[in-house]
Amino acid sequence: MTDSDLDTVYTRLCKTMTQLGEPNTALFLARFAMLAIDTIDDPAVALNLIDDASEGIHE
Repeated sequence: MTDSDLDTVYTRLCKTMTQLGEPNTALFLARFAMLAIDTIDDPAVALNLIDDASEGIHE
């Protein structure tokens, strides 16, 4: 994926969350994550992505 492709996908993700509204964002992201995990189809890759995404986020 090129930088331009990545920008296009990220922009669509952000616009979709904005259209759905903040109350629906968590459900949307959960559904998106499950679809992405199914598409990745590799537990090790998915687990590494989960770890990477949670880095630097503290309660």
